[in-house]
Amino acid sequence: MKKIDIHAHATMWENTQIRPGISMSSPKQIKNIYDELDIDKGFLLPLISPEFRTSIQTNEEMEYLANKYSDTFYWFCNIDPRMGENSPKTDFSQFIEYYKERGAVGVGELMPNLYIDDPLLDNLFYHCGECDIPVTIHMAHKKGETYGVVDDLGLPRLEKMLKKHPKLKIVGHSQCFWSEISDNINAENRNGYPTGKIKNGRITELMRKYPNLYCDLSAGSGYNAMTRDPEFTHRFIEEFSDRLMFGTDIVRPNQKSLLSSWLDDAYKKRCVTKENYYKICRGNAISIYKLNIE
Repeated sequence: MKKIDIHAHATMWENTQIRPGISMSSPKQIKNIYDELDIDKGFLLPLISPEFRTSIQTNEEMEYLANKYSDTFYWFCNIDPRMGENSPKTDFSQFIEYYKERGAVGVGELMPNLYIDDPLLDNLFYHCGECDIPVTIHMAHKKGETYGVVDDLGLPRLEKMLKKHPKLKIVGHSQCFWSEISDNINAENRNGYPTGKIKNGRITELMRKYPNLYCDLSAGSGYNAMTRDPEFTHRFIEEFSDRLMFGTDIVRPNQKSLLSSWLDDAYKKRCVTKENYYKICRGNAISIYKLNIE
């Protein structure tokens, strides 16, 4: 099955550093990884928040790369809620519609280190919902000394936004998000990779209650959540197959994705049905992001 990668990062500048000593992948390096993993195309997500990297990217850089390597990439725009006038009254619809017309299929990855129900983010979420564009969030466990939108243990602020903005499609991602798949977490391990059996997690509760919550399976966080308790995972996939999407979160050159081979093996062993395998690998990405492909 040719997969679609809903989460990748690249730069048009060779040897660009995300942070001192850490280089970012080029489109050609990502294409090499895609060929190895049988990935059809991927989404490029611009990293615009200064909390994450030493220099920010632009939406125009992602548009340029997606146009230059159109056989390999789609692209997201990214909007910091402090843009415009750093006001909770900023009309972000005009920003969003501009980039949608230029080909952007999503917003993200949102990384500003603000509480997820901060008035600035609340306003951005409203406009994303009105413009019918999905938003990928990177969830953080605290404010300061990190990056990502912040929520408390149990994700009460995320629930507040899901309830307040039913038109908004939020795509959850990161260690702090995926650790909430089970109830055996605390302030010390919620930003890591908890192990053991999964039960009574907030992710399942929120997915059942709010049809506008989706899941990005990329990175070590998504892989850990899917593989730590196979018995639970198979039930989770059966129940929420329409809202789970494959991703890699490639940032660095030669980065690997364990999720791809795990998905393939799960399908070959009939732990995941053909229908659900298709949905996770590419079908959901096509429908949720309204791609004009089969």
